[in-house]
Amino acid sequence: SFLVGCVAQTPYDYSALRESAPRSILVLPPLNNSIEVEADYKFLSKISKPLAEKGYYVFPVSVVDQFLKENGLPTPAEMNSVPLDKLEKYMGADAVLYAVVEDWGQKYQVLSSVTVVKANLRLLDIKTGALLWQAQALAEFSSGDSGGGLAGALANALVQQIVGNLVDRTPELAAIANTTAINHKDHGLLPGPYYVASPEE
Repeated sequence: SFLVGCVAQTPYDYSALRESAPRSILVLPPLNNSIEVEADYKFLSKISKPLAEKGYYVFPVSVVDQFLKENGLPTPAEMNSVPLDKLEKYMGADAVLYAVVEDWGQKYQVLSSVTVVKANLRLLDIKTGALLWQAQALAEFSSGDSGGGLAGALANALVQQIVGNLVDRTPELAAIANTTAINHKDHGLLPGPYYVASPEE
């Protein structure tokens, strides 16, 4: 079963975002506080699409990553420490999205397993450093109890552990977490200048 969430203040104060009105967003590779070594770049691969669908020009994350590495910044920690005026000079974006991955991966409990993706997002105005928007992107997948009492639950937990080692659900969860945070009805990111509403809206 899936659980998605997004934590932010309610009602959300959009005054800084409206005043800044960014058209383009530079996404830096996330800081990684989880124990999963590759969580930062797995997360990074799932952030551009929901931002672009929300109506913003998103600088290609692989190009940004390569550019920063070629200019003496080999790690996300170093990339995240670059002053905003330098990012503006060399990238020319209107805003910068900083992300911190707090939790990532599968955790095994006695009778179940849960896969978690949790990251904190902050969008800053590149000229002023003003906080334009922030949210927590969260999604979980739980194996649950298949029924059949203790024996059934133990068998299900074993199957989930084997499957979990073969199937990595975290990229799918990251996409769900980011999309949910960015599109949350109460405190998601406001539509950008290139936003095109879907026919259902």
